[in-house]
Amino acid sequence: MKKMILLAMTFSIMLACNTQQNTPKSGAEQLLDRLQALQQKGYMYGHEDDPFYGLTWDGDTMPGVERSDILSTVGDYPAVMGFDLGGIEMGDNKNLDSVSFVRIHDEIVKHHERGGIITISWHPRNPVTGGNAWDVSDTTVVRQILQNDSVKEKFNTWMTRVADFLKTLKTGNGDPVPVIFRPWHENNGSWFWWGQKLCSDEEFHGLWDTLQDFLKGQGLDNLMWSYSPNLDGGWDEQRFLARYPGNDRVQLIGEDAYQWGTEDEFVKALNADLAFLSDFAKKNNKMIAMTECGFVNIPDSTWWTRVLKPVMDQYPICYFLTWRNYNGTDKVEYFAPDPDQVSAEDFKKLYQAPNTLFLKDIQ
Repeated sequence: MKKMILLAMTFSIMLACNTQQNTPKSGAEQLLDRLQALQQKGYMYGHEDDPFYGLTWDGDTMPGVERSDILSTVGDYPAVMGFDLGGIEMGDNKNLDSVSFVRIHDEIVKHHERGGIITISWHPRNPVTGGNAWDVSDTTVVRQILQNDSVKEKFNTWMTRVADFLKTLKTGNGDPVPVIFRPWHENNGSWFWWGQKLCSDEEFHGLWDTLQDFLKGQGLDNLMWSYSPNLDGGWDEQRFLARYPGNDRVQLIGEDAYQWGTEDEFVKALNADLAFLSDFAKKNNKMIAMTECGFVNIPDSTWWTRVLKPVMDQYPICYFLTWRNYNGTDKVEYFAPDPDQVSAEDFKKLYQAPNTLFLKDIQ
């Protein structure tokens, strides 16, 4: 009898193991595996809104023509492309940067099918005041999303519109496109309505959980969730954990790091943050990235290889993403070069480095 019981138990264990082995991985799990494999080669370069506009062109004026300042400069696309859904919550046809959601959808699928990696952020409007994401005139917005029935209902509609768009991101074979999803970024600052001084730590956790639980409930298992605070320069574990959503809710820890002040200040703060994040990620089995970064209009011709790269080389980041290139009638603000920009030659040196990965390196 004991032998029969032992055989039955062994068979049950083998069956359970086989079932686990045969369970296909979700899109998010496959993306995580890919990032971990690519990290053995180096770190990827990413660019926000790369195919939409550049220093001297606007894609809306050239239907059917594919442009990219990065492609023009180094002959290759970024490995990672970033896109933003701000405005989709309103039912708008275009996002907050005046790019149609049809075009965003098509470029996401196109970059995925050429072998690239996608990251998506969301700058939603203020659901209480009606202002934009930077409207911080009301300090109760997050609390009202969680507690006020009418605001909660409005926000449910907004989340539904986000989910509906994300569900359309599929290949020609019908497979969901895996996405690094990066909501509520730079929350340790106070320039967005979900920022540090605009809601308590508990309210921020509630906001994160509300969105994540809703999208997961919609079956969106192709989202790899990134928690991305802003450059801090003085993290300690207690303060970082105060808003950290938890290991069960985050797969990638990012940081948005721009040089707004002096070079020395930037390097010192970035080293401090990446050292902390590297240690935290190692202890908690997470990956890290510079989910936004750059030097506005790049006035320093050697900034890429003299300032930025030496810092990044010291830490296990999986990618760094520079913000968009925009040359409009209202302002000129760009974070990557075109062939004629003063830092273009130095950017080519960055491209040629063996540990910086662009699209051809990951295909």
